[in-house]
Amino acid sequence: MTQAILKPVTFDEFIDWYPENSENRYELHNRAIVEMPKATGEHSEVAGFLVAELNFEIRRLGLPYFVPKECVVKADNELSGYEPDAIVLDRQGTDSEPRWKKESIITMGSSVRLIVEVVSSNWRDDYGYKLVDYEALGISEYWIADYLGLGGRRYIGNPKQPTFSVYQLVDGEYQVNQFRGSDRVVSPTFGQLNLTVKQIFSAGREPVKNAKIEDS
Repeated sequence: MTQAILKPVTFDEFIDWYPENSENRYELHNRAIVEMPKATGEHSEVAGFLVAELNFEIRRLGLPYFVPKECVVKADNELSGYEPDAIVLDRQGTDSEPRWKKESIITMGSSVRLIVEVVSSNWRDDYGYKLVDYEALGISEYWIADYLGLGGRRYIGNPKQPTFSVYQLVDGEYQVNQFRGSDRVVSPTFGQLNLTVKQIFSAGREPVKNAKIEDS
């Protein structure tokens, strides 16, 4: 479980407080500083595999995007700040970000092409706070990689099973498509991505036959 530090703080106070070279990761949730749980090996493998595949796709297609090593996304309500497991940024968008060059802080949803959260024991954050705040910020696409099927039944169905959720912003609200097993993940941002859920959740160990990709 996450451990909160009890004094309410502003976003700027959180950034000033954040310890340099810390072995731990922290986020700001509704003005509370929260220590994030240590990633398991499986969590790290899934996240690392997705980062590698996204970087490959960006290079392959010559897209004007990049995946930073780390960054903080400031919520539109200024009460929270999150460090996603992976984030794809638009180079032109970050040129207009007032805090990017000095602090690696993203304040505008238009700078973000995709955010990825890999579910851990704090799954309520990914399906709750973060989903609501990413939607309000106007982030066009949000992936939740729930490789253990930990999320609530209202989010991933009953019986619970490993689920890959792709949220797309439509008219200011997220609409979700969910994928499981041998389904190929369909992404609005990366329309030519050719990965199945099994391949993602096994971090590339699962052999995958080439799937037919429809023109987008």
